Amino acid sequence: MKLQDFVYDLPERLIAQTPVEPRDASRLLVLDRQDGSVTHRHFYDVVDYLQPGDVLVVNRTKVLPARLWAHRSSGALIEVLLVQQVDMQHWKALVKPGRKARPGEKLTFVGGELEAEVLEVVEEGMRLLRFDFEGNFMEILDRIGAMPLPPYIHEKLEDASRYQCVYAKDPGSAAAPTAGLHFTDALLERIRAKGVTVAEVLLNVGLGTFRPVKVENIEEHQMHSEYYSVSEETAEIINKCRREGGRIVSVGTTSTRTLETVSTEDGIVHAGSGWTQKFIYPGYHYKAVDALITNFHLSGSTLMMLVSAFATREMVMEAYHTAVAEEYRFFSFGDAMLII
Repeated sequence: MKLQDFVYDLPERLIAQTPVEPRDASRLLVLDRQDGSVTHRHFYDVVDYLQPGDVLVVNRTKVLPARLWAHRSSGALIEVLLVQQVDMQHWKALVKPGRKARPGEKLTFVGGELEAEVLEVVEEGMRLLRFDFEGNFMEILDRIGAMPLPPYIHEKLEDASRYQCVYAKDPGSAAAPTAGLHFTDALLERIRAKGVTVAEVLLNVGLGTFRPVKVENIEEHQMHSEYYSVSEETAEIINKCRREGGRIVSVGTTSTRTLETVSTEDGIVHAGSGWTQKFIYPGYHYKAVDALITNFHLSGSTLMMLVSAFATREMVMEAYHTAVAEEYRFFSFGDAMLII
């Protein structure tokens, strides 16, 4: 398939700059993939589309305050965005401007609690860094780091917790799994009260998820790897649900990629952890997911391709055109879509 098949026009005014209050008051476009029909609701109505016995699968990852500023040996200030942890001391990071950050360069971070050395050039703009510090690295990040909001968000985020899901637990992501931002604790209680089980998986969202597709033939695109983990408990909850005829409702493209990574052709989900480069696009046969909650994604992105594979490309593109016409809010702080 061609990249152009997933391109649509979006007026800039529809790119959401701030989150809706409360979280679950955002709009919800419901797409029925059986007949292509579209219904306009609010996110708090999602409970009406869930059934007793269903399992709602969420990604429990937590966004790191991964945007940092450091001085080079020359005193020049550069921006460092942590992308992927290798171990306790080593991280892959985007460095801007990157041309000057050569192997051997020493960096001193604003605040004085962190120092790092550039070890190698991973690719254009990306460096492998070795950090030196005393104490707990994550606590230091909390003190000196900033939330890495996407570049299309220009408004200042007053409350950093609004770029975290209410169930976020495990720090490790460079971006939020944004479909989950719509849930409130109260809405999750309503969902559980209906007889729906909420199960957790982990996928640490890297910036590779949002890496632009630069090849015309999308099958030639290479995904970056991201760390995932699925517990024995979650695998058994999902497999029991399927045995008993329930549905697996995946919250977001990250939960979806995780489930499809660990499932076999028979739809059975297997516990495990590792790194995934799963790239889902039309023609893919879904094995583990029966319904999908997702946000509206960037034109021509791999996320649009994943969603198009869940319904059909034509159906999804038509739903997007409807969302633009109805002035839905797009991207990370925007509205949501439920595909059933």
